[in-house]
Amino acid sequence: MRESEFTGGLLGLIGRGILTVLITFFTLGIAYPWAVVIRERWYAEHTIIDGNRMRFDGTGSGLFGNYIKWLLLSIITLGIYLFWLKIKMTQWVIRNTHIA
Repeated sequence: MRESEFTGGLLGLIGRGILTVLITFFTLGIAYPWAVVIRERWYAEHTIIDGNRMRFDGTGSGLFGNYIKWLLLSIITLGIYLFWLKIKMTQWVIRNTHIA
């Protein structure tokens, strides 16, 4: 079995965190899907599993439809759907993460 590791650094993590917060804040949450893509692409680019680098190929526009659907379901159910939201987001991220 080959090595698995994460090669990202603290400054990169902080930089991506600040960037995603600013994108989300200044667009009042509308560009949140693109912020998620920026974050997840950075994580994937710095992840090596069994010697294979990971690749994230999701897009903000690909997530946007789900984002709107999840937002509406959360409003309609008075927030109950929020319990499933983390799982749905994780499923979307994993579906769009591959071995490079």
